[in-house]
Amino acid sequence: MAEQMQGIKRRIKSISSTERITNAMKLVSAAKLRRAKAVYEHSKFFLDRITDSMDETFDNAGSVPKEFLVGSREIKTTCYIIMTSSTGLCGSFNGNVIRYTENLVHESQHDAKLVTVGSKGREYFQRRDYEILITHDATADTVTYEETKDISVPLIEKYRAGEIDEIVLVYTSYVNTLKQEVITRRILPIDMSEHHQDGEQHHSHAVEYEPSAEGVFNYLVPKYFELRLYSAAIESATCEHAARRQAMENANDNASDMLTLLQVKYNRARQSQITDAIIEIVSGSEAQS
Repeated sequence: MAEQMQGIKRRIKSISSTERITNAMKLVSAAKLRRAKAVYEHSKFFLDRITDSMDETFDNAGSVPKEFLVGSREIKTTCYIIMTSSTGLCGSFNGNVIRYTENLVHESQHDAKLVTVGSKGREYFQRRDYEILITHDATADTVTYEETKDISVPLIEKYRAGEIDEIVLVYTSYVNTLKQEVITRRILPIDMSEHHQDGEQHHSHAVEYEPSAEGVFNYLVPKYFELRLYSAAIESATCEHAARRQAMENANDNASDMLTLLQVKYNRARQSQITDAIIEIVSGSEAQS
């Protein structure tokens, strides 16, 4: 009985330590989630401004470079930019993105090339011999705007050279604190009709572009690519922190439930030990009388 009680006490001590760790990680993830949401909203504002400028140039100019627009080429090779984390303990966050990407590749009739942001995705697809063009192992929330150029510039060059015909982002979109979902968003080629949402119509104005509308559009497309990539990285990081906070909260609740059960089990074992001791005392007293 004493050995059983000692075993229960060791388990209680171990689970109590785990509970303190998961609770601390939950609080850290909650703080990071708040910061990431603020950065995401800030980046989204600039992305909307760039998109509006592209729409205005497209609507007002007589001609823009067709190579960046939908329908300009046959899609033979698709490049998927995959956003995962570089750390674990975030529930099904990474698994959802990886499974979604695998389904896309298997269902697609085009050749697939990958760009990975986050080491979890890179490790998974490298083991399965996927063709990976660029890797970025740092966590998504540490990706700076300048670092997005290390990804966007080579991809735009490959797009222009015809090595890839389509560039698609695969990342986790933030719905709310409890819900995140994996989505795809095509960066190139651009479908300008998708930018006119909710039936909004852009009115043409007499605008003179320097050096030309084509030059302005060529300048805006890389900026649009960089901001789209940066915004997706920040949104993915926001979802990662939300998923980790939820996973740690669930782990913390499970640890609390286990501690309650173990404490009941310990109390019963202790009560049984006390009862046995009383029985021994009474039996000994009766034997002497």
